[in-house]
Amino acid sequence: MKRNLLYILLAGVLTQTACQKDFLDKSPSDGYSNESLWTTEAAASAALNGCYKGWETSTNILYMDAVSDNSYSQWAWDNFQHLGNGTATATDPQVVSQWDYVTIQKCNWFIENVDKATIGDDLKNRFKAEARFLRAYRYFLLSQLYGDVPLVTKNISVAEANSISRTARADVRKFITDELAAIALILPDKYSGSDVGRITKGAALSLRARVELFDKNYAAAIEDCKKVMALGYSLYPNYTDLFRQDKKNNQEVILDVQYKANEKDNANTDLGILPSSGYGGWASLSPTQSLVDAYEMTNGKTIDDPASGYSEDNPYANRDPRLAANVVYPGLQYSGKFYDPITSGGADYYSEGNNSPTGYLVRKFVPFLSDFPDMWNTGVNIIVIRYAEVLLTYAEAQIESGVMDNSVYQALDDIRTRAGMPVVDRAVYNNIASLRTLIRRERRVELALEGLRWYDIQRWQIGTTVRTGTVYGTRLGTVDAGTGKVTLTGNHVVVEQRNFNPQRDYLWPVPQKERDINKTLGQNPGY
Repeated sequence: MKRNLLYILLAGVLTQTACQKDFLDKSPSDGYSNESLWTTEAAASAALNGCYKGWETSTNILYMDAVSDNSYSQWAWDNFQHLGNGTATATDPQVVSQWDYVTIQKCNWFIENVDKATIGDDLKNRFKAEARFLRAYRYFLLSQLYGDVPLVTKNISVAEANSISRTARADVRKFITDELAAIALILPDKYSGSDVGRITKGAALSLRARVELFDKNYAAAIEDCKKVMALGYSLYPNYTDLFRQDKKNNQEVILDVQYKANEKDNANTDLGILPSSGYGGWASLSPTQSLVDAYEMTNGKTIDDPASGYSEDNPYANRDPRLAANVVYPGLQYSGKFYDPITSGGADYYSEGNNSPTGYLVRKFVPFLSDFPDMWNTGVNIIVIRYAEVLLTYAEAQIESGVMDNSVYQALDDIRTRAGMPVVDRAVYNNIASLRTLIRRERRVELALEGLRWYDIQRWQIGTTVRTGTVYGTRLGTVDAGTGKVTLTGNHVVVEQRNFNPQRDYLWPVPQKERDINKTLGQNPGY
């Protein structure tokens, strides 16, 4: 019998929701029947843990920036390269599919069955609220990437799954925001102990604000951001350390993918691939010159400002400290040596082996390789939503509403000064148009390599500007191994050519294998 990904058999759910010692356990130790599953709190909790399994992955977060102008995925088998350069098709086996209803169906099953559990109503409602969030999050991804998608909120049969039609995107988005508003009234502000990492009120409100911003519902986004601001989150003092393994679950993190070394590790496909040959890995993701150029000088001026002090021959000097926190560039001291992708014959030369074809490495989430005794088995969490995004959402929503009061400047100042940058120059950014430009740049450099840039391109409709033409990397030259001094004498390396069709490429193709099973799905324009 054909089996659409939209449907998952109960037996499959039970296999993944077996008893776990705590929330972070990697694998089940034994199983339940549906009759016995709801007899204890521990069993119901184990079933909910199964809903968390695979709700989001660090691979997806990291690689989404390769669909944008921020980074490049050099290995086609990682399945993001063709989406990034505009060559993706519905039948391309090297195009990642987010058309995935497994989490949704697990959550539907849980929500329909948990009332059988002999546990208190408050805990039962909280459990259901967590599952409703996970379902809403998956619908956010589906509707963002594919537009109209089937909206399924109950268990369905194989026959129903294989014949269900797509729901209008607007209706899916209303379902998401309604659900998030409702569960925000149920979920706690925070957790303790082994429950840390579960869905909170702040996560529900922050995701709702993200969806509202993307849908240009600015007034609602502002209100939800204000609610999050009142919950006690704050910016972590050190931007670089924010992403380190031993600083996870800090006061800035609102939602993340939880990992734990030796149990539920963040391994190869998620983290260990990022360093290049000289660091014992391979550069699957490579930041672009375009991203590097987006960072201001430490005086707050952009590099194209003649008064900025920027030098093409010394391009990494006096730059926004977030550049070095996010990107390993030539001459940067990293893991005990000066990184050198530009000297021919070196271990990390850009065109050899598994090295970065742009000459830049991702540093965010792997800021210090010394943090990881085994980089193939780490416990670093991958952040999905953090407080800085909420501040940027608030500022953008206010600006797009025609408001540029002190609260907007303050939100930007807080983010910039935390990073070691000057406050916003009110004399320069003194109107809606200039402040919009600044906010968009701040989103790019602050949230770089966290998987959000593509969504910004999508809603700002700037794909034809930033996703076409030549992708460049660093200039060539030499790096002094003893001092790190960079001498640039060559041209920028050419990475690839990209195309962007605005009538097609703001949405992903519905996978042909899904349409072969379900003839009613249709296809997005241009595919």
